[in-house]
Amino acid sequence: MSINEEIRKTLFQMKDEKYKAFQSKLIPTVDPEFFIGVRTPELRKYAKTLGKCEDIGIFLKALPHLYFDENQLHAFIISNIKDFDECLESVQSFLPFVDNWATCDQMTPQVFKKNRRKLLDPVPVWLASGRTYTVRFGIKMLMEHFLDEEFDLIYPDMVAKIRSDEYYIQMMAAWYFATALAKQYDSIVPYLEDKKLDLTVHGKTIQKAVESYRITPEKKEYLKSLKI
Repeated sequence: MSINEEIRKTLFQMKDEKYKAFQSKLIPTVDPEFFIGVRTPELRKYAKTLGKCEDIGIFLKALPHLYFDENQLHAFIISNIKDFDECLESVQSFLPFVDNWATCDQMTPQVFKKNRRKLLDPVPVWLASGRTYTVRFGIKMLMEHFLDEEFDLIYPDMVAKIRSDEYYIQMMAAWYFATALAKQYDSIVPYLEDKKLDLTVHGKTIQKAVESYRITPEKKEYLKSLKI
């Protein structure tokens, strides 16, 4: 039995039909028949085990996967790769096949935290790719790694320039700016004051910021006054 067959067999042994029904409703871009129904903690645990297998590269190269759960497993395995160049190469290979927000958002390579500056080469390429979940992932990387000590206005400028009718890009851009308001309020609020954002992103940013516990009531009131 090949490693790919073995992985799929193991995933089906871990399936939970109720969870499958619940999960498929949360991710409408994936046909319900392509969910196995493995709970996320089980997938994460399995990914750690598989990451130690010498032939796991066979699974990582077997793209596209058929099932959502295989994609999730793939994302978790990538997230655990400790070598930056190997991890980035795996991310680059996988991104064109990511077809839903959950797999995109749960791919969080830990090694990127220690190599933030190296991300500045691929991130602009991801943002310009035109692929919904590649763009979303690029915005996510800017949100996770460049809103604290690495913050610079060139990064929100990148996100502000994105124009897309894709819901999952718009929502990530709004999430980015709402998080940025919580961390870099004085630098970010002019993007709303000067109407630099896509109209939908502008509105959703304010909505998310107003719902945030990290923004003061006074600032929330002011943000509400910036609604268009």
